[in-house]
Amino acid sequence: MHDQREAQATLYDVAILGSGIAGSMLGAILARNGAKVLLVDAGAHPKFAIGESTIPYTLVALRTIAERYDVPEIKTLATFTNSTKVLGPKFGVKKHFGFLLHHEGRPQDPREVNQFDTPGLLHEASHLYRQDTDAYMFHAAVRYGCTPRQNFRVSDIEFDGSGVTLGSASGEEYRARYVVDAGGYRSPLAEKFGLREDPCRFKHHSRSIWNHMVGVPPTDDLFDHSPENTPPVPWYEGTVHHMFQRGWFWVIGFDNHPASRNPLCSVGLTLDPRRYPKAADMSPEEEFHHHARRFPDVARQYEGARPMREWVSTDRLQYSSRQCAGDRWFLLSHAAGFIDPLFSRGLSNTAEALNTLSWRLLRAIKDDDFSRERFDYVDRLQQGLFDYNDSLVNSAFISWDDYDLWTAVFRIWAWGANAGTFHLQSALTRFMKDGRDEHFVRAEDVPYPGLYWPDHEGYKTLYDEMVEQCEAYEAGKVTAREAADGLYDHMARASYVPKHFGFAERSQRFLHPTPKVLSRTIRWARKEGDPAVRRLMFSTGREALKAKAKGRRIF
Repeated sequence: MHDQREAQATLYDVAILGSGIAGSMLGAILARNGAKVLLVDAGAHPKFAIGESTIPYTLVALRTIAERYDVPEIKTLATFTNSTKVLGPKFGVKKHFGFLLHHEGRPQDPREVNQFDTPGLLHEASHLYRQDTDAYMFHAAVRYGCTPRQNFRVSDIEFDGSGVTLGSASGEEYRARYVVDAGGYRSPLAEKFGLREDPCRFKHHSRSIWNHMVGVPPTDDLFDHSPENTPPVPWYEGTVHHMFQRGWFWVIGFDNHPASRNPLCSVGLTLDPRRYPKAADMSPEEEFHHHARRFPDVARQYEGARPMREWVSTDRLQYSSRQCAGDRWFLLSHAAGFIDPLFSRGLSNTAEALNTLSWRLLRAIKDDDFSRERFDYVDRLQQGLFDYNDSLVNSAFISWDDYDLWTAVFRIWAWGANAGTFHLQSALTRFMKDGRDEHFVRAEDVPYPGLYWPDHEGYKTLYDEMVEQCEAYEAGKVTAREAADGLYDHMARASYVPKHFGFAERSQRFLHPTPKVLSRTIRWARKEGDPAVRRLMFSTGREALKAKAKGRRIF
């Protein structure tokens, strides 16, 4: 009781609402760098959470904030090896993004698949078991000095000229100079200030049903295909996406390697509610299997599997906020908006926002100036991350009508994600050489915050054309073939889209970086590639070779 009274009497520099992975990482960063932090949550750890799939972009973003703010616990989550070593063998490997297009009532056509591999030397991605990673980061934040207050539901937030007062229904009060809401959809700040846009501004529409299951068959066991129709990396060793018109199922295994001691697999269904409204006469579990049975091989993917929790079923997932920053407050990540789990952007977007928010907050604490203007860039960045992800996912959902059009969207996404990862890594590489924070500050000076490759006009033009062609197809102005032809023509001409790797090659289903493929792509880059591509590829390649020589990974 004494400690609680003392905590209520303390003036905190920052109060963070929500102790999930976003709030706990921010708390650890701030406390590690000397701030007094209150970490509040309406629940308690361990917590069930989805958003388990990492991507190369996520790994570099996590490594960046770990190195920049000296929080090694965050770096633990940036590789499968470290996550497993520190937290235990509960994580799945992620060696690729796997996509299989399905048509109702028909077996899956092995010619309508794609795989984008993430080689372990550069990007040792994983499937995070979130109840463990989130609790790990929460405990790290407390060790660095955050004051935890779990099972505390904020019922009142009052602002005045000198700070913020947080109150509960039972009369408890805490005082802080600034508040960050990292609590997700049910954001107290969004409710207080009426920040939600109604209607939501995002074009994309989806709802979702999900669970953790045991006994999910490995995806590879569903098929008996010839070698040319078998991917270079087993399907189940990555994140599996079973797509169909206006929807997709996910398969994220935690049990997909021999060392795993976690029998669970994350499963889910995301679909457009305008095409597939909720079935009033079905439970979430019944509806999930109803849609799975529409596609013979999807049905077999979940055959015999058993749920381990209550099923979660949502209404429309998308929500948006008209602003993320105000005087003495900020909406972080999912407190501000959400799109769709497709392309696994949630954790990377969170880490990118944390990187730009944290140094501004530390300076604001030092200067005692928490005005909105100091956080305008972070607001623009988050809104850009939401808007570009919205147009990307919306284009993908449209493209699933036609495999050829989807492959064009797939390649534009894949190369943009790669280039963006290289861009992010370049600032980290310079920082690791001399420790100068200005490399990260300069990296914020880009024309298109939130776009994967935020400082390249050519890629921005290609991305915009992708969105325009998909929307033109949706509106009936062009055929799917015409839209795909236009995008492939653009990629063939573009010196900023690598050749030979598969980013521009229409018939290449599997983007798999063998030594021969890499050699041909490097020769192309030297002779014909855009200077920006050469810089990104060769600087990253040199770091990879150095890492290989030292027997370590750089990301």
